[in-house]
Amino acid sequence: MTRPLSAAQRRIVEEADPVTGRLKGGDAQLARLVLMKLAFRHPRPPHDHFLTPAGHRIREAGDEPGRAERPPPPEASGGGPFAAREGGETPGPRGPARAREVRSAWQGLVEMRRMTNPDGATDRPCAWERAHLVQAAALALEAAGCPPAEGTTGDGYRVGGTPQPEAVAVAVRGRGPDGIAGCAAALERAGWQVSEHAEPRTGGRYLLASPRRT
Repeated sequence: MTRPLSAAQRRIVEEADPVTGRLKGGDAQLARLVLMKLAFRHPRPPHDHFLTPAGHRIREAGDEPGRAERPPPPEASGGGPFAAREGGETPGPRGPARAREVRSAWQGLVEMRRMTNPDGATDRPCAWERAHLVQAAALALEAAGCPPAEGTTGDGYRVGGTPQPEAVAVAVRGRGPDGIAGCAAALERAGWQVSEHAEPRTGGRYLLASPRRT
């Protein structure tokens, strides 16, 4: 089980740059934050350390009792305790708190793009997104305000894997600005290549999306 943040580690996280997430601290403390998946070490000189999306969430927890002392568990899907809604889940929290959480995760992902794409580009997905296609596409959609489907019959988007490499399927039920066209536009703005297709058996429309490389 991951140990709670020490006072020194918590201070380093709380004093991170609010925009970039850049950290300052002792080598041992920074290395520990990397192991806890709250920070990552930039691969290029000067090898600075930056908060991950999970680290940003810990920082934004502020003085909320107990929360800042509980680092997330190991990131089995790369998202720590935060999980973008892929569609089909039972209804979850809504409102300003969820919006802040989604916005923080998206900002962290954009910063990860800047720090890990070879040219520092933020307008196209990074290696983490290509390795976690469903989660990355779902975050792009939720951050853009597209509504996920709730339960088995609700309107909204559902993101799922496909047999094709580096591609996800986005099925959308319902009409209006947040329908299939809205989801396609949101993914394109987030740096994904999108094409629309018809399901052979039902004729229903769905999207195939893959991370843009250039």
